[in-house]
Amino acid sequence: MDAKKADKVATGVLYGISGIIVLILASLLGYILVRGVPHISWNFLTRPSKTYQSGGGIGIQLFNSFYLLFITMIISIPISLGAGIYLSEYAKKGLLTDLIRTSIEILSSLPSVVVGLFGFLIFVIQAGLGFSIISGALALTFFNLPLLTRNVEESLRAVPHIQREAGLALGLSRWETVKKVIVPEALPGILTGVILGAGRIFGEAAALIYTAGQSAPALDFTNWNPLSISSPLNIFRQAETLAVHIWKVNSEGNTPDGAQVSAGASAVLIIAVLLFNFLARFIGKKIHKKMTSA
Repeated sequence: MDAKKADKVATGVLYGISGIIVLILASLLGYILVRGVPHISWNFLTRPSKTYQSGGGIGIQLFNSFYLLFITMIISIPISLGAGIYLSEYAKKGLLTDLIRTSIEILSSLPSVVVGLFGFLIFVIQAGLGFSIISGALALTFFNLPLLTRNVEESLRAVPHIQREAGLALGLSRWETVKKVIVPEALPGILTGVILGAGRIFGEAAALIYTAGQSAPALDFTNWNPLSISSPLNIFRQAETLAVHIWKVNSEGNTPDGAQVSAGASAVLIIAVLLFNFLARFIGKKIHKKMTSA
């Protein structure tokens, strides 16, 4: 077999593997959406769940998922951005830097259930935060921080070194070069990592079972006092998320229409993650165009 035929065969094999992966993913998404979309309605999205009777919704769980995602990203993004900038732009080669990178690799490979048990022991019990949104957010920060940090570092390293030299040649300080030249150029890659991290957080269940809790107390959406137990803004209340609710409905079997609720909630979870990804990519391109004038 000559080189051209070998190249065509190899290319065909790669296309075939890619097609199989896309087909599997599309089949999985299609199966979830076909089963779940018919059960989605406005009442389903807004009404609270019911344990021992049919007709419940996922309103509180859906809000809890977005709110927990918001709190987690507020905590993890600044930390990961600072750590990624330090490792990429300031850290010198040495034992300490190698130790930090090794620790990040180890943390990124931990199963989510281990992170959940760690959060249960440290935040729920030792820190006295109990089953709460803040306990879940802190646990998910440990779960998501290594991947976000590594993504920020790699995105910054992908920026050509000549742009750093150009910034310094124009009289900018090292920090100004990072802030005004390097970070804007790396922003699309950073946002991609944030999107992937947000998707992991939104669909996470195992870590939140041990930290955020498995109950969804009734909320008063007219109560904006963050210290009130019925306020949706209270970060010290229990918060069953959508993913945890799906697991709970399927495992306990106390809901008469549990199969329909589970199918509908799964479809909502998939749709929310997809919409979040598309919207974030669109915003990322707009921000990058505005900041770089490209």
